[in-house]
Amino acid sequence: MIGRLNHVAIAVADLAKASTLYRDTLGAVVSAPIGQPDHGVTVVFVTLPNTKIELLAPLGESSPIAKFLERNPDGGMHHICYEVADIRAARDRLQAQGARVLGDGEPRIGAHGKPVLFLHPKDFNGTLVEIEQV
Repeated sequence: MIGRLNHVAIAVADLAKASTLYRDTLGAVVSAPIGQPDHGVTVVFVTLPNTKIELLAPLGESSPIAKFLERNPDGGMHHICYEVADIRAARDRLQAQGARVLGDGEPRIGAHGKPVLFLHPKDFNGTLVEIEQV
């Protein structure tokens, strides 16, 4: 059902500092920051040969990333994202097997402009999982 790893998302308190680290220290291609108000984040995309890293910073006080950073002030891995061919079919199969889909269960448009859903971390070894339709 799942396809390739689309990205790993890392929550950061200082987006400029994290961007500099990936660009200047690691030599990666780093995008400009992009606000995603519907998701409460500002995101920077780090392009790697085989996948992407998303650096996430809070956008507004009610941002889920702000809450994550309250618990983890140094930041850290927030979620991993896998590609799926049909997000609704994947959702239905996952729910039939007992996985919990966060939110109202309907796909939303994610940072890459494609439908996404998030799966409860307690169902996936403590890791928040995003699925994205390709």
